[in-house]
Amino acid sequence: MSALPQASPASCPAYTDLADRFRRMAVLAECETVLHWDAAVIMPASAAGPRGDQLAELRVILHEQSTDPALAELLQAAGGEPLDPWQAANLREMRRDHLHAAAVPGDLVAALSRACSACESVWRDARPRNDYAAVAPHLEEVLRLTRRAAAAKADALGLDPYDALMDQFEPDARRAEVDPILEDYAAFLPDFLGEVLEEQARHPAPRVPEGPFPADAQRRLVRTLLETVGFPFDQGRMDESAHPFSTGYPGDSRITITIKEDDPAMAVMAALHECGHALYEANLPSDWARQPVGRARGMAVHESQSLIVEMQACRSPEFIGWLAPRLSEWLGDDPAFAPDNLRALYGRVTPDFIRVEADEVTYPAHVILRYRLEKALLAGDLSVADLPGAWDEGMEALLGIRPPCPAKGCMQDIHWFDGAFGYFPTYTLGAMTAAQLMAAARAERPGIPDDLTRGDFGPLLDWLRRHVHSRASSLSTRELVTEATGRSLDPAAFRAHLRARYLGRD
Repeated sequence: MSALPQASPASCPAYTDLADRFRRMAVLAECETVLHWDAAVIMPASAAGPRGDQLAELRVILHEQSTDPALAELLQAAGGEPLDPWQAANLREMRRDHLHAAAVPGDLVAALSRACSACESVWRDARPRNDYAAVAPHLEEVLRLTRRAAAAKADALGLDPYDALMDQFEPDARRAEVDPILEDYAAFLPDFLGEVLEEQARHPAPRVPEGPFPADAQRRLVRTLLETVGFPFDQGRMDESAHPFSTGYPGDSRITITIKEDDPAMAVMAALHECGHALYEANLPSDWARQPVGRARGMAVHESQSLIVEMQACRSPEFIGWLAPRLSEWLGDDPAFAPDNLRALYGRVTPDFIRVEADEVTYPAHVILRYRLEKALLAGDLSVADLPGAWDEGMEALLGIRPPCPAKGCMQDIHWFDGAFGYFPTYTLGAMTAAQLMAAARAERPGIPDDLTRGDFGPLLDWLRRHVHSRASSLSTRELVTEATGRSLDPAAFRAHLRARYLGRD
């Protein structure tokens, strides 16, 4: 791995200047990260207005720095300097960042930031009350400004507006490739889901744990599980929030969970999922911290790292056998925690209204619904007023269920209310990537399932560090997946995983 060119800046003066500028911008972005975490975890509701101003001001400063006219000149000059492969990749990522930033005027950046902060604050209050009418005007404003930002980025990048938004989260992702992947799964799902439900019906329904399970006991259990997987508590922390998430930067990993006293699986699986995200960030190459090339390679790869921990490893029959006695130890001797019952329970497929509680068979349907709707919202083919009805109809078409209220429908996720349009497809792209990576890891290290029976994540994490974490953004997503698995993303790997786990077929 190449180090930053600090020893001989005379040979690369433009690049050295750029590296320092992007380092300073990364520090400001870290400040923004902490402010977002604080708002979601401990900030009093009365501070929402000032926090919106703080975030908007930070984003304006970042925007001013990232659109400084001198950057364009430095980027051009650095292209003629003798850079090694990692430095060249860093320059490529700098150019990409600059293009996205320069496309949107500063006043729009500030307006969108304030609108998102206000909308998210109202959403947090309105969702428990099931009050879509309260948040709808704020979502209208976020959508209006997002359309303007998307149009500006589309012009600058030569992309479709939705592609321009998706590119922020998953570089080089395009509707032309994503549409067939997701629609192919939508076509695959009905028959496969029917087979899985038919197979489940042949067996007694698994017992459900009978709570309540005290929150303190769940916290202690989750901490033990995170330590087992490898979460760096000496450089991180776990808190609680309305919506589980992972955030932070090198040396400061923060995850949150949501605890339900009648359902310990919510906290357990959320923690394991977010731990996968945190481990990816913690294991990025330290030599390239605060440089664009040192960041995670897009949200599809990021999601693959959370799902390879949660779904591929921690819902495997092998790991559940290890987990079962730990649940009894921390939460009490409930018959539902018997290993065979727990395997059936955690492998249960049931169409549900809530995305974050969905099983891995039906989860992509939740993503497909959101993907279809956000494209329609952005294009102006669907109004905010009509969103709840369109959501309900789409859910019924995909999974045969109709949400009883907006809180279990279009209000359940934070993403749109925080302006994150174009993010949702990365969840299913990540699930497919996780299946392909796990297959490659097991092919190289056949002992991984046996390791999981002992709660040993070391060999799997070592493989991920070498093939994914250490690569950061030095490669494109396609290059990274191809290098790690021998082929580009192939949705067939995900379908094969589902058939093996839920129908016992190769």
